[in-house]
Amino acid sequence: MENGAAQPVIVAIDGPSGTGKSSTSKAVAAQLGLSYLDTGAQYRAITWWMVSNGIDIEDPTAIAAVAGKPEIVSGTDPADPTITVDGTDVAGPIRTQEVTSKVSAVSAVPEVRTRITDLQRSLAASAERGIVVEGRDIGTTVLPDADLKIFLTASPEARAARRSGELKGADVHSTREALIKRDAADSSRKTSPLAKADDAVEVDTTELTLAQVIECVVTLVGEKRAAK
Repeated sequence: MENGAAQPVIVAIDGPSGTGKSSTSKAVAAQLGLSYLDTGAQYRAITWWMVSNGIDIEDPTAIAAVAGKPEIVSGTDPADPTITVDGTDVAGPIRTQEVTSKVSAVSAVPEVRTRITDLQRSLAASAERGIVVEGRDIGTTVLPDADLKIFLTASPEARAARRSGELKGADVHSTREALIKRDAADSSRKTSPLAKADDAVEVDTTELTLAQVIECVVTLVGEKRAAK
């Protein structure tokens, strides 16, 4: 194929919270004209629906029984990524502390992961120019055949500082504790744990600016495309 740029490219970006995943993924997608998918938002959306409908979050069987009910629609424009549940815009409500504290429990339920993974795969398959998909198990489970897999890391301190900057009024210490707890939960769950794929490129963002991380990923995508 003559024109390398025309080939759709699927980029998986995984890593724990506070590594700059969302900002990096959105910017890379926008710069390269690709679609963008925040898979964490989808797990938050189904968690929000469970909470709103009074489902017992402590009961995996109850969660599994209704995992297929909510209709979750993700807009994949990096400039304006949208998310709705049953037609309601939930971009704001899914970022509350209540949802954040419950998303690990809900997303650990296998039926929830199967449902959301299918959704993610169909969105990736239908992205004509390619897509940047960010999450925690994209390179390992959701899109193991992605053209490029990136695993972002950073020190817990750096991540907590970034995260508390995002979460208005949160103090760094409690944010750090919450991050470590959530990483432990997500890394140890049986179904699709947070893990680095063997063929992923690890990028430690602790000492890098956002612009440097974006540049690094854009360069890696360029190299992959040239080799295709």
